[in-house]
Amino acid sequence: MSINDLPGLAALRTRMQWHQERQRVLAENVANSDTPNFKPRDLVEPKFDPTGASAVGSMGSLAMMHTSTGHIAALDGGGQTFDQDRKVGFETRPAGNAVSLEDEMLKVSANQMDYAAVTSLYTRSLHLLKTAIGKA
Repeated sequence: MSINDLPGLAALRTRMQWHQERQRVLAENVANSDTPNFKPRDLVEPKFDPTGASAVGSMGSLAMMHTSTGHIAALDGGGQTFDQDRKVGFETRPAGNAVSLEDEMLKVSANQMDYAAVTSLYTRSLHLLKTAIGKA
């Protein structure tokens, strides 16, 4: 059995990937804070069953859209994709933009702290496994 097969570590890896992807989405929201008619996006948090495996149906596929033939084709990285949460903000400017920089920066900060916590748990779990097999 490899370390990649352990459900607890797989769940932690999935969480780290989710936080990385969420950081990208939140950065897009901040970057488009002055774009007319832009609606902020967020990701739906992944759900896990008691064994640590990903619950069925919690993660879907986000297909890349080609709006122009000149766009570069998407690479099939084989990575995991996450569902998007498309809730519209409470405040909308006259230009139609619904991004609140204060809310986005709070989300970015919380995401950063959660990522640090998950990374720490993952590192400690690996250290415990190394200790258990006598490699530490």
